[in-house]
Amino acid sequence: MTSLRTLGSSGLEVFPLSLGGNVFGWTADEAQSFAVLDAYTAAGGNFIDTADAYSAWVEGNKGGESETVIGNWLRARGRRDDVVIATKVSRHPEYMGLRADNIKAAADASLRRLGTDYIDLYYTHYDDPDVPVEEIVGTLDELVTAGKVREIAASNISPERLQEFLDFSDREGLARYVALQPHYNLVSRDTYEGPLQEVASRAGLAAVPYWALASGFLTGKYRPGTTVESRRAAGAGKHVGTERGTKVLAALDEIALDRGAEVATVALAWLAARPTVAAPIASARTVEQLPALLAVADLELTEAEVARLTEASA
Repeated sequence: MTSLRTLGSSGLEVFPLSLGGNVFGWTADEAQSFAVLDAYTAAGGNFIDTADAYSAWVEGNKGGESETVIGNWLRARGRRDDVVIATKVSRHPEYMGLRADNIKAAADASLRRLGTDYIDLYYTHYDDPDVPVEEIVGTLDELVTAGKVREIAASNISPERLQEFLDFSDREGLARYVALQPHYNLVSRDTYEGPLQEVASRAGLAAVPYWALASGFLTGKYRPGTTVESRRAAGAGKHVGTERGTKVLAALDEIALDRGAEVATVALAWLAARPTVAAPIASARTVEQLPALLAVADLELTEAEVARLTEASA
């Protein structure tokens, strides 16, 4: 049985791999999504990540499709009490930004789609620098007090602004961020490492990195001269043939071979071993893609292996 990790200073205990819900209602229809959710939870997974904006970028979608699929699954399976649901506010086309009225309306809409009366972890998806910290924290605190949200978290935020939020919460005794969702992986380290990670570390925040596999590049499928049919090929393709990408794949291949593991598993294990990281996020469109992701729970890299990957990706 895989041991769960405590999310920062919260009471939430989560599986060391968070299942990304961005594909639900987009590249995975409801039946495929249910199959992936069933397989993930059957393997001990309990941490599902979505956002109210998923997947508004698809023609014909309005946003909220992923939450709706997850809500239908929760109802069909009766699993609400044993999963941790994380969703986000500020990017749904009808609920843009972080004004007080907007946060409240967006949270209620998310609750309706998810078919639940509480959200375990509620992220500010993108910061809204035009709105004062007091207004955002005050509103999130109201949601926590009302029992609609258990814990709050941030994503896509500057270190300075994150510190402002934390200082205000501490000073006023209001709800405080417990987690941070940064863009972070073996080929994209610069956004998180440095000032942002320092703030998270000092404040005891848990990092839950998104794009943990660099849009699929770190699965090892994307190599010079290969063509992969995927909606994400463009995102992964920008790393193919770069100096950093080439060095990272060489190190991943070597360690994966030594450990009898998939390349994706090793890439996630490096992330899971980084300071502050509690659970990387990765999504699966099919059940067949899940085992390599779930295996991160049982693969602990040696100090030498972590150092080898850290050096290759510098």
